[in-house]
Amino acid sequence: MTTLDQIRNCLEGVIPAFLATFDSDGTPNVSEISQVHYVDPGRVALSYQFFNKTRRNVLATRMASVIVIDPDTNAQFRLDLDYEETQTSGALFEAMRAKLAGIASHSRMEGVFRLLGSDLYRVSGIEVLPSQRIERVRPCNPLSAARRAAAELCASADMGTLLDRLLGALDRQLGITHSMVLMLDRGAGRLFTVASHGYPTTGIGSEVGVGQGVIGVAAAEGVPIRIGHLAADYSYSAAIRSAAGIVEDSGCPATAIPYPGLEAPLSQIALPLRPLGETTGVLFAESLERNRFGYDDEDALQLVAESLGMRILLAQNDGAEAEAPHVPGCAGSLRMRHYRFDSTVFIGDAYLIKGVAGAILWKLVSEHAATGRTEFTNRELRLDLSLRLPAQSDNLESRLLLLQRRLVERGGCIQIVRSGRGRFRLQVAGKLELEEI
Repeated sequence: MTTLDQIRNCLEGVIPAFLATFDSDGTPNVSEISQVHYVDPGRVALSYQFFNKTRRNVLATRMASVIVIDPDTNAQFRLDLDYEETQTSGALFEAMRAKLAGIASHSRMEGVFRLLGSDLYRVSGIEVLPSQRIERVRPCNPLSAARRAAAELCASADMGTLLDRLLGALDRQLGITHSMVLMLDRGAGRLFTVASHGYPTTGIGSEVGVGQGVIGVAAAEGVPIRIGHLAADYSYSAAIRSAAGIVEDSGCPATAIPYPGLEAPLSQIALPLRPLGETTGVLFAESLERNRFGYDDEDALQLVAESLGMRILLAQNDGAEAEAPHVPGCAGSLRMRHYRFDSTVFIGDAYLIKGVAGAILWKLVSEHAATGRTEFTNRELRLDLSLRLPAQSDNLESRLLLLQRRLVERGGCIQIVRSGRGRFRLQVAGKLELEEI
């Protein structure tokens, strides 16, 4: 007997499905729909966008039939559906709304493609239809490859190495050439990039608003978001920059760090990191290949994301010593400016960091300039109320990693180096000149 799990590839939306309904008098109606959404082994969902003939029929009879086609093999199936309910909020609704919003953005029809609800159906039967089938060969087994990728996390000591090894393993084991990890700043309602792979620029420190795009929705709802057929002329990075909603203050130079994503991706997947049941970040991947990430890839990457979330949690509680980087000599003094209203920090005229990470750096350099101190601990940062670290899930290690990598990108005259469990060292090459505004 054919099961819904066996034909999930038909539900990707690459090939439109055909939905048949009938009214109370038995008059049939057939319409083309963009996608049938897999919910669980016994249910699917359809998007409710218009109150049309199809919806009137469904509400009258609570029955429907849909034909779906596998884009890789041309296998065709008819699903008998029993209508259960319409959801207008929650994880399923938000996931479907995010996908629909992405499609609408490409076609400039945001006002038309607006999700009103998610119609939930029980699948009462699946019939195999005759078709000319094509043999499908997968390049690798996603679960086996994901297991090998997750195994590489065990060989990582500090958090920076952990993230770099994981993204590199996704490339080697699963052929995912473009990926990144973003950590959640719950207080600011944003995610910040701490590691990336495959892009011309790292984008370390770039931000995505919670609830914006597939990354932000995955963080907000705590569920994976996957889109497999983006339009080729869509600039996702431009949308993220716009959605970030960063308004520059007239008294402070521009502080936006360019988002590193592909300009015209055709597939994207975002998986929340939820150690202990609370979202702390997002693992994100994208591709120039249409329908690159299927349901099997989502399952495999979800296992990787769960392992990564726990390893990050362990790294935050460990703070293992990392290899000390080279600190180049810097001619003259190092001029640094700190804007107190949002803890934005500049080195010279170049923007470095802001927010909690900026406040941490300013604390370190201020004490170093005043006393010459170089050794600090995680514990004293957590106890410093002026830094405004949240009481729970402060992601201190993530902020220190972000700060460390931004300092390297800005020339390395100032470095943060792990010196042991819960300890780190500030290394400065040159005299500091500090200005607070």
